[in-house]
Amino acid sequence: MPTTTFTPQDIQTRFAGLLPDLMGIEFIETSLDRVVATLKVRPDLCTAGGILHGGSVMAFADTLGAVGTVINMPEGARTTTVESSTKFLAGAAVNTVVTGESTAFHKGRTTMVWQTLIRNEAGKLCAVVTQTQLVMPAR
Repeated sequence: MPTTTFTPQDIQTRFAGLLPDLMGIEFIETSLDRVVATLKVRPDLCTAGGILHGGSVMAFADTLGAVGTVINMPEGARTTTVESSTKFLAGAAVNTVVTGESTAFHKGRTTMVWQTLIRNEAGKLCAVVTQTQLVMPAR
């Protein structure tokens, strides 16, 4: 059972200087069952063709699912991704913004499963990412 609440700003601050911050992920909503964030599709996050790189998509989604897990863990617990599956459905062009919405499928004591839907500015579904997070007790 979570003992602390996290606002989007709390999460933003926690990631200062880390990959999600360097990518430019902006957290909009952080609740127990849903995490929403945006990402500006910059040229350095793209393929040579000016489309958001698959690795950027996966890092974005992984971050959202991990945040959902952290929000739900007991204080002091740790998490790591143990499985992730990505379905790429459409592209997101450079200089646009994508939105990721991660929702909980399962929230157990030792694992949590989150599904993240990533949509482009037109609302078209670009990717579906399902991941399993391992929850480890405090050391």
